[in-house]
Amino acid sequence: MHPPGSPQRLVTSPDGTPIAVFVSGGGPPLVLVHGATADHTTFRVVGPMLGRHFALYAIDRRGRGASGDHAPYAVAREFEDVASVVETVAREWKGPIPVVGHSFGGRCALGAALRTEAVGAVVCYEGAPAPPGATYHPTGIEARLRTELEAADPAAALATFMTSVVGMTEADMDRFRADPVWPARVAAAHTILRELEAERDPAASLDALGAVHQPVLQVLGGDSRPVFHAATMALDARLANGTVATIGGARHAAHHTHPEEFVALVRSFLEA
Repeated sequence: MHPPGSPQRLVTSPDGTPIAVFVSGGGPPLVLVHGATADHTTFRVVGPMLGRHFALYAIDRRGRGASGDHAPYAVAREFEDVASVVETVAREWKGPIPVVGHSFGGRCALGAALRTEAVGAVVCYEGAPAPPGATYHPTGIEARLRTELEAADPAAALATFMTSVVGMTEADMDRFRADPVWPARVAAAHTILRELEAERDPAASLDALGAVHQPVLQVLGGDSRPVFHAATMALDARLANGTVATIGGARHAAHHTHPEEFVALVRSFLEA
């Protein structure tokens, strides 16, 4: 994957926000959409592997990396961002384009599929909204994050999110803090709260995203928090053309911990 700050192009979203796109690899096109706190470099492990088979178009979502931002925030704008990138790529390749999204990025990919037929298929890694009676949010998480962000402590907010919502252990966090991407993730911590709050938006609900008619592969980590499993199955029950695949032993980041299995699932689904 290309380093931060050097996008090959900028695609303008309908509200005027520039969305950075990083291009690599070769073969048929594939758009990549990262999750919360991340940027396109979240695909730094699987990107080179996927790039042997696909021409990759990895975006920085609004509010981070090389992309712009625009107030007020709404999850529908995120859907439009992805749709705009996909439509741009589809015009060049003269056909619909598959999209791979991790976590909140998977939700954005599903939302884009509702907005444009240029999305040909979606791979969504644990991006489904929580089903009725379940939640990704431990009690008080929004208030705690708001306090940490208002105290100008984005590193604490990032750690709170990763441990309480994503399910990372302290050992995981030690490795994460030592990773060269940690400063960039801290810099994007201000976007966490708005994305958590966006989960209440009807546009991002199970019923809304369950209306996607394109083929959808949902990927689930076998050792992920139970709510990820419940959400994945609830969305699958609503999709007209859905499939679920589980990566044994993985949690919320199989694209880092189980890259071969992740890439094999993507290829099998898209090349079938």
